[in-house]
Amino acid sequence: MLEGKVAVVTGSASGIGRACVERFTAEGAVVTGIDREAGPGTVAVDVRDEAAVAAALDGVASAHGRIDAIVTAAGVAGGGPGHLVDRDEWERVLAVNLTGTFLCAKHALRHMVAQEPVAGERGSIVTVASVEGLEGTAGGSSYNASKGGVVLLTKNLAIDYGRVGVRANAICPGFIETPMLEGVFGMPGMEAVKADITREHKLGRLGRPEEIAAVASFLASADASFVSGQAIAVDGAYTAGRDHGVTDLFGL
Repeated sequence: MLEGKVAVVTGSASGIGRACVERFTAEGAVVTGIDREAGPGTVAVDVRDEAAVAAALDGVASAHGRIDAIVTAAGVAGGGPGHLVDRDEWERVLAVNLTGTFLCAKHALRHMVAQEPVAGERGSIVTVASVEGLEGTAGGSSYNASKGGVVLLTKNLAIDYGRVGVRANAICPGFIETPMLEGVFGMPGMEAVKADITREHKLGRLGRPEEIAAVASFLASADASFVSGQAIAVDGAYTAGRDHGVTDLFGL
């Protein structure tokens, strides 16, 4: 499905990013990972550092001749009731999740708009937002604001670059079993919160990173050639609506 495509995945060392690297590679893409620490197939980059982001993407384009797709999976957790959130913490979360996404998209787009189209398409941008960028969650504050910004940034990219053959879509995962999630739910006192959030996924479980990677692979492929400007919830029906237990009365 992605045979011969050149792809970049940020946040590639773990969680959703790592699953995307594995899926894209299995689909035949040439993949470069971007993460805070270098490793096999991975360039060490802090996505808040514009010069480093630009240099990394220039390196990919120089080595492979083009950039067909980028998945912006780098992100951090954070939040709390607004009056308790320190400004430095607020800015850290926005800088990684929103500004980092912007910088990676910006410098991928420099190459995409200049390269020759393949089957009428110059590239695909797949951002990783969240269901918490589609609706509020108690205590979400900085994280939700950052992910809501990613959703609307992605829609604007789709508007601005569609006519030159670049598609842009946001994946909005539900709560996914990743090290970042465990870092939150693994804290003392979070057991009941995790159980309640799990129940609100109407499929009765949390998601898996490879389930997000499968959608990212689709969005980067020619199969999604008419899909752009969308915020796609991959969430086990978490955002479908509330479940107040009425169907329990009917044995469901």
